Amino acid sequence: MAKKVVAGLLASLLVVVVCAGAIITLVHSTKKATSDLPSSLHTTSKAMIRTPNSLCATALHRESCELMLSNLAPKPSRSSAGNHLFDVSLARNPSAQTQVFKSFIEVTLSELEAAVKKSADVANGKVAGKTVAAKTDCEKLLTDALQYAKDAVALLGDKDIESLKAEANDIGFKLTAAMTYMYTCVDGFHDPKLNAEMDHTLTNATVTGSNALGVINTISSSVVKPKSRQAASRKLLGYGVDRQGYPTWLSTGERKLLEKAASKKADATVAQDGSGDYKTISEAIDAIPSSNTGRYVIYVKEGIYDETVLVPRGKENVMMYGDGMDKTIVTGNPADSAHVTKLQAVFAVDGQNFIAKDMGFRNTAGAIGWPAVAVRTGAEYITFYKCQIDGYQDTLYTLSGRQFFRDCTISGTIDFIFGNAAVVFQNCKIVLNTPQSGAQNVITANGRTDPNMNTGIVFHGCEIIAAEDFKEKSKTIANYLGRPWKDYSRTIIMESTIDELIHPEGWMPWMKDKARQSTVSYAEYGNKGPGATAEQRVKWPGFHMLSKGEAAKYTVESFIDDSGWLASTGIPSTAGLMS
Repeated sequence: MAKKVVAGLLASLLVVVVCAGAIITLVHSTKKATSDLPSSLHTTSKAMIRTPNSLCATALHRESCELMLSNLAPKPSRSSAGNHLFDVSLARNPSAQTQVFKSFIEVTLSELEAAVKKSADVANGKVAGKTVAAKTDCEKLLTDALQYAKDAVALLGDKDIESLKAEANDIGFKLTAAMTYMYTCVDGFHDPKLNAEMDHTLTNATVTGSNALGVINTISSSVVKPKSRQAASRKLLGYGVDRQGYPTWLSTGERKLLEKAASKKADATVAQDGSGDYKTISEAIDAIPSSNTGRYVIYVKEGIYDETVLVPRGKENVMMYGDGMDKTIVTGNPADSAHVTKLQAVFAVDGQNFIAKDMGFRNTAGAIGWPAVAVRTGAEYITFYKCQIDGYQDTLYTLSGRQFFRDCTISGTIDFIFGNAAVVFQNCKIVLNTPQSGAQNVITANGRTDPNMNTGIVFHGCEIIAAEDFKEKSKTIANYLGRPWKDYSRTIIMESTIDELIHPEGWMPWMKDKARQSTVSYAEYGNKGPGATAEQRVKWPGFHMLSKGEAAKYTVESFIDDSGWLASTGIPSTAGLMS
């Protein structure tokens, strides 16, 4: 029966494919949308699923979304006046609602599969090193995008509309990852002609994916979320929690017991002197059994490991820990290769549920190296705890997924924390290094391309400071909190300490693109320090000083941990606001 339903949906997709030209045309007329949803759109699911207009209300490409819906939804009845009674035919038919929801995902998958095939022809016969490297990256990115789209379809299953609402956030993140990888593929081509060709090849897939995100966002916004776990526990116990995420009444001994309970004996040990199971980290990762389902722990002994490490997709539930962020260090310089790309990092993670603890990661390319990624994280549920990540430009690439960094130190110069993950940095030190001559420093460059993506960069309870050897010179160089890499870039700085080195305006335009100043979501809340003064901040429509209620939307619990996945890591965190 399920196969027949899918077959019926795929038959419906043909109508959309026929209308592909119209979809592409509509893209340009619906390119911009509001960066944050107005409160008037946060209504009940029944109201949201009444008409194609309301179901597509938050879609970036609203007209093409409505065109898709008109072809995918059940044929409406007509009143005596001849008006479409779409609200009657769909709102009162849960089965039809489910079919429409699934249809949008199936459309995206179908278009993406077609785009992957067509993309093989882009840059065919080109031998330039950078083009070959970009095409190689594209093959990997589009393969991963396709898998994420399939994962989204798998989550759908045979669920009814109420069950789908519960899965909507996870489905949204998988679709966001798929879209992120498609856009990253396009960005890899620096040749304008090839960039435009690949962009055109992927247009239908990115537009249908965007429409699916809009529909999912409409449905998921109707879900009533439970009260904050942290707020509930505070009310029950009558006590707060400290900066380590533990109740204030918990003794030091009890805290140690909790930390020990979260630990596990190493399955493999890496040591350069031969005293472990392996001499390199890569060997230990390669040896992880394919049958492994539980947490696989790798202990990396003190030493400097000069190697390029990848935790690939399929190697999941890996925990890697060392002897300290300044003792166990992974180092390298992929920029030494002839045609380095942003995907080439010293340490990269594509396997979900990864934990790194007490380790250091360095890209040694220096201030003139570009790109110079020390760590790339592109998977769901990634956690770094008590780690140090050092570099200059493009130090940390938080590519996709939900991620958490706690008690870490990250250093760099230009756009040194970038990507399109939903990531929270809590109790971290953000350190600005000396840039190359004539350059300024910019901490973040978020890559959010769609207002319906639940992604962004959040600094919570962090310190933003200058490196020791940059303190004096920092007074003569402009240093910014971030700039909008993509149209809907989102970065939130809250309850953090900002040193005087940050420019009073706080935020920097992207290549003088004033249009993005209206579509970004940049905000601050409860910050302190000489660099936190609000009076001289940019006057962009997309920049705001948040209220306490608004800031609560970007806490760990609300932004990345609605399902409670962090608890399984044993890593301390503050679920809500700190004050």
